[in-house]
Amino acid sequence: MRRISTGLAIGALTLMLAACGQSANGVGDGASAGDAKGGLIGIAMPTKSSERWIADGDNMVKQFQAKGYKTDLQFGDNVVENQVAQVENMITKGAKLLVIAPIDGSSLSDVLQKAADAKIQVISYDRLIRGTGNVDYYATFDNYKVGVLQATYIADRLGLKDGKGPYNIELFAGSPDDNNAAFFYQGAMSVLKPHIDAGKLVIKSGQSDFNQVATLRWDGGVAQSRMDNLLSKAYTSAKVDAVLSPYDGMSIGIVSSLKGVGYGAAGKALPIVTGQDAELASVKSIIAGEQTQTVYKDTRELAKVTVQMGDAMLTGGKPEVNDTKQYDNGVKVVPAYLLQPVSVDKENYQKLLVDSGQYTADQLK
Repeated sequence: MRRISTGLAIGALTLMLAACGQSANGVGDGASAGDAKGGLIGIAMPTKSSERWIADGDNMVKQFQAKGYKTDLQFGDNVVENQVAQVENMITKGAKLLVIAPIDGSSLSDVLQKAADAKIQVISYDRLIRGTGNVDYYATFDNYKVGVLQATYIADRLGLKDGKGPYNIELFAGSPDDNNAAFFYQGAMSVLKPHIDAGKLVIKSGQSDFNQVATLRWDGGVAQSRMDNLLSKAYTSAKVDAVLSPYDGMSIGIVSSLKGVGYGAAGKALPIVTGQDAELASVKSIIAGEQTQTVYKDTRELAKVTVQMGDAMLTGGKPEVNDTKQYDNGVKVVPAYLLQPVSVDKENYQKLLVDSGQYTADQLK
């Protein structure tokens, strides 16, 4: 477990705020004063490298502030020590509530003990915080269903239920330190494994164990490099028909790798490539006929649920949950509220993404 001392965290505060943070309207103005209602909310997001985390943070800032709270929004640049230092600083400032999307779900036990000692409540946001009893609630999407949607899309497009095949598929999973990655992969394999066992899907690389296909920090460059290796070793005389990719940032790298060896050119169609988060670049890629599918999770709704949950916690109410069994973090089962993801492709992006106001038509040109 990686740790960082409080002294080092405070000593590095100025640099971290400049490099990783974002001011959120009056963080230092009476942040530690007053009752819980109207107090300071610390919001720790993992990175700005994915547009969805920026949107998540901004949505929560707006909604918490609309309810009269002050906010301190920080981004950890995918560096665990940064996030730990940022959370320690929020505790020092007198935050009444912490909302944390962890970079590494198992690396916050020590700092969250400090939060507990200061009687600060904690919401785990999107990703489950593991290995500590000091997390009160979890707001997320049905992560198992995300994988089911991705794999079902592949199976349906290939006609596997109609007995078609065999087809060649390669598998990718998310970051091994993110609890969601395992849920995504388990959901996908619940659909794909029967077809693999029946010989209708063939993994020519032989790589199907989660640890073989996991991609640290969900890095698109790492995914692209692995796809390069798979193509050069297993597909010199065979065609890839489908790629299970759990996240759009990885999907873009995978598509680039495929195009680099001629997929997408005349006579060599790109395989089915899935994704997640409906990021702008991937939606444009889907419209252009490259990436095939993504899973849309309306993080505006997730922010709304989180803010309602936090406000209830701070005002003596009882947060609404709809799952009290599924999310065991190794110390406790964390009560959760799950939202539903939806599958998006070229046929329905207009209705799900444009008509809903997620994107404008001009943004997708």
